[in-house]
Amino acid sequence: MRIQSTLLVLVLTTLVALSSAWAAPKVPDDGKLRIIVFGAHPDDCELDAGGCAVLWAAQGHHVKFVSTTNGDIGHATMAGGPLAKRRTAEVKEAAKVLGVEESQVLDIHDGELMPTLENRKQIVRLIRQWKADIVISHRPYDYHPDHRYTAILVQDAAFMVTVKHYCPDVEALTKNPLFLYSADRFQKPNPFEADIVVGIDEVLETKGNALWKLESQIESLWATGGFERVVPVPKAGPAREERRKAFLARRLGRDKKTGRHHAKLQEFYGREKASKIKYVEAFEICEYGRRPSKEDIRELFPFFD
Repeated sequence: MRIQSTLLVLVLTTLVALSSAWAAPKVPDDGKLRIIVFGAHPDDCELDAGGCAVLWAAQGHHVKFVSTTNGDIGHATMAGGPLAKRRTAEVKEAAKVLGVEESQVLDIHDGELMPTLENRKQIVRLIRQWKADIVISHRPYDYHPDHRYTAILVQDAAFMVTVKHYCPDVEALTKNPLFLYSADRFQKPNPFEADIVVGIDEVLETKGNALWKLESQIESLWATGGFERVVPVPKAGPAREERRKAFLARRLGRDKKTGRHHAKLQEFYGREKASKIKYVEAFEICEYGRRPSKEDIRELFPFFD
């Protein structure tokens, strides 16, 4: 009886080890940075960090985008499974344009993300499996509950990714990543404070080309209370180009440099170059992760002169 019990334990242990190995394939130890970005919906990562993703990827660094919900109610007329599949396909196409290595959409309904223990463990596993050096997500002060709870889940993972007996099925990180918040304009209870500002003028067109792949978000017009109606994107010709320009002007307008970015841009680029930058992506350091020096930041964001 004891032998049978021992054998059973060995079999179960082997199965757990094998399942972990299948779930977390070995990542290349090639000396390149590994960045994982969490957005609440299939378009948030692309909007918040698409420019930096292009810059990292161009230097051979590894970038992964994770949408924590499937976006299945974010459209004027579509919903459910068909919309979730459509939005997943769109972000995968956008990833190809950006050079993002992997784009994953979690199987959680839009508007229903909760800061549960199960979801926290899922976030911890994803960060560990990617062996992240940098983790980016929303701030916990936001208009949308999915944004807020994505931020809470990632915050709660910030220390736990290094605790080896927490989620022991995936090897703990030996060094805490740099955790960052993406920019927003909300003021209460605490306004966004930019610690790192990256000029993205040189890759703005590429970011725009990626956002243009998110057609379900382009054709649904927003009104108070939700998406109001659909205006299909013309397939070709001047009307399509007009629509493209209007969409990109609106969506990329959030990247325009503002007065609050001047000091940080000068710090990273010098006064002359900073004065010429028109579009930026900005990030705030989360105190729960790695506390980087200026030298660390320049290594993790190798775009500055």
